[in-house]
Amino acid sequence: MSGHRQHSGTVKRRLWGGLRQQWKLLGLFEIDQQHEFYSLTCMMKEGLAAATQNNMNNAPTNELSDDDYRLETTRIHKDFTMKTFAGPVFASLRSSLGMTEQEYQQSLCSEHCYLQFISNSKSKADFFLTNDKRFFLKTQNKREIKFFLANLKIYMEHLKKFPHSLLVKFLGVHRIKITHRRKKYFIVMQSVFYPDDRINSRYDIKGCEVSRWTEPAPEGSQIIVVLKDLNFEGQYVILDRQRAWLLRQVEIDTHFLRRLNVLDYSLLLAHQPLHHDERHQSLSFATLIMRTKKSVNPGSTPIHAGIAPVPGAILEDDSTLNLDQLQARVSSGVGTIQTCPEHSGPGSDAADLPGFRAQNRRLLPNLKNPLHVIDGPEQRYFIGIIDIFTVYSCRKRLEHLWKRLRHPGRSFSTVSPQTYCFRLCHWVQDHTK
Repeated sequence: MSGHRQHSGTVKRRLWGGLRQQWKLLGLFEIDQQHEFYSLTCMMKEGLAAATQNNMNNAPTNELSDDDYRLETTRIHKDFTMKTFAGPVFASLRSSLGMTEQEYQQSLCSEHCYLQFISNSKSKADFFLTNDKRFFLKTQNKREIKFFLANLKIYMEHLKKFPHSLLVKFLGVHRIKITHRRKKYFIVMQSVFYPDDRINSRYDIKGCEVSRWTEPAPEGSQIIVVLKDLNFEGQYVILDRQRAWLLRQVEIDTHFLRRLNVLDYSLLLAHQPLHHDERHQSLSFATLIMRTKKSVNPGSTPIHAGIAPVPGAILEDDSTLNLDQLQARVSSGVGTIQTCPEHSGPGSDAADLPGFRAQNRRLLPNLKNPLHVIDGPEQRYFIGIIDIFTVYSCRKRLEHLWKRLRHPGRSFSTVSPQTYCFRLCHWVQDHTK
């Protein structure tokens, strides 16, 4: 009997190993009841449902305090416990993005299975994606979580100062503890590539050449492959009048990361062709008003002034001054609607609205993921900066010295934060038109 069970277990492992090899080729697959992570993801869903329900029952009404940034809330479930870090801070950020707790909970905790994304990243992190592909859940080690929480206030202040930042939006930090197993820390973040139904190619850009080539998927296949720097050579991001905005925002965000003394972050990039009616479109005044309300958030947010004013749900009364100014410009013929202020950069009429120049804002598209979407004349681009937790430690300095010896004269990822920052800015400048 014992031998039979052992044989059965061996067969099951071989079958599972074979399926995993097939699924790795797809890059993305459903975590069903046969999957090794099914139990874990079910616990994640249960824990996240309880955490978001608590936010719905106890909506924050006051300004965020230092205690909110340090808050750790532990909830005990049947087979596990889950700790939520800085819950009020992330709830406020989600709200300022125009995201309700109900829709956040619905996406993270629906009856549909999570998807696992098999990344070609060198990190040992596990990547899970909600079934609607709107949110990523990524495991992180304790050191990375401690670093992020220690700098959470600075991160929030950056989003407040530059609400159209390309930095990925982190929406929750949690720790799950299962009996007799190691604790797992994980973060929830928005997917830069959302919605992804027509995306042709995806790239992970670091601005260097060593180990920056990935074998593309066969033409016509459905395999999801994230390509790298060398795969992009000879191509350009063609933005026309929005290029100046992108160059400036990448500069702002990478200089912020330089201040944090981090490196090895990536510029995610994807594109899809615009529909015929989306190319060189003329905006109606009603559409222009709606998009301006999405883009210009004057001074306070729907909850309180202490959270980052990232564009999202905006009170009707808040936008009167800026909309009146915009209407006056349009009525007087200054900045015609046909020029589409979506392409505004420094020196354009839209950039002259209060706060636009100082905060490097642009007229956001009326889409589901406006902060990471930029339309060029022919293509829609999805752009965001991810993986911001790698500190330039003594270990990284030694790695830098070793790579200099191993790859003389070639560019590689492990360099000082200053060099990394400047190099990525130059990459964007050299690969955009």
